[in-house]
Amino acid sequence: MAASDRLNARFAALCDPSRRAILLRLARGEATVGELAKPLPISQPAVSRHLKLLEEAGLIVRRVDGQRRPCRLADGGLDELDAYLTKLRQAVDTQYAGLDQLLELMASDPPKRKQKRKRKG
Repeated sequence: MAASDRLNARFAALCDPSRRAILLRLARGEATVGELAKPLPISQPAVSRHLKLLEEAGLIVRRVDGQRRPCRLADGGLDELDAYLTKLRQAVDTQYAGLDQLLELMASDPPKRKQKRKRKG
């Protein structure tokens, strides 16, 4: 999968609140489908579908442990997202720095206002 396709898949995976809740739960450690489904207002089969999408996006990994299939966050799964967001943060910081410079310049040398002429008569 190309880097842009991976990035798109990861952002798409994060757009769903249930998937974000699953990732937050996995941030505390491994969990099974049943453990992940318990606090969510969706069925266990729906959680399984979410897990499949998260796995395809490279955000989680599953392992086989007898009858159990515990999930955990994938090592480096968020690295591309973090790099992308870092670029955006840097661009915003650069724009704000330019605005700060402009405001400082304006504060130190206020523009001269034109005086209105009084009309005669």
